[in-house]
Amino acid sequence: MSGGYAEARDLILKELAGALGNVEETEVSRLVRMICDAEKVFVVGVGRVLLMLQALAKRLNHLGIEANFVGAIDEPAITDRDLLLVGSGSGESAVPLAIVKIAKRYNAKIAHIGSNPNSSMAEYEDLFVRVPCRTKLNLPGEIASQQPMSSLFEQSLLLLGDTVAMLVMQEKGLDDLHALWKKHANLE
Repeated sequence: MSGGYAEARDLILKELAGALGNVEETEVSRLVRMICDAEKVFVVGVGRVLLMLQALAKRLNHLGIEANFVGAIDEPAITDRDLLLVGSGSGESAVPLAIVKIAKRYNAKIAHIGSNPNSSMAEYEDLFVRVPCRTKLNLPGEIASQQPMSSLFEQSLLLLGDTVAMLVMQEKGLDDLHALWKKHANLE
């Protein structure tokens, strides 16, 4: 790619459309239901993936769903009434995999958003939402990207999270957008 901003923007938007266009709607619907049914939602990932999931956790809190990220100083205990939402393209990242195993010992539900349906996490998952972006494993069926490393997966995860938040709003009948600001941080 040798062009400027417009060419890069168009490439990214095209890749995002391809990645998100290949996410199964039924899997997303099940994820929304699991989020709404959970007493608490926990998110775990590493690096930029964790940042995308923290954005979703923040939004879920705005929607009245208690959401936490694993490792936060105020993280509560996970129980069998809770959901652990894991982000890992490869499904082989050491920290998320270890956390999945611990959460399963407490009988928490596990939803994994990733690219590799045959990962080491598969045996612990209650739901797998596939975003078929290229991972560090470079597996067959992954969507190629001209962006660096796993940027396409991370971008897709952020936008999928925003889509899930909108669907949670619909599920919960939250149609007063102005009222949502009452749960927004105000020490700014």
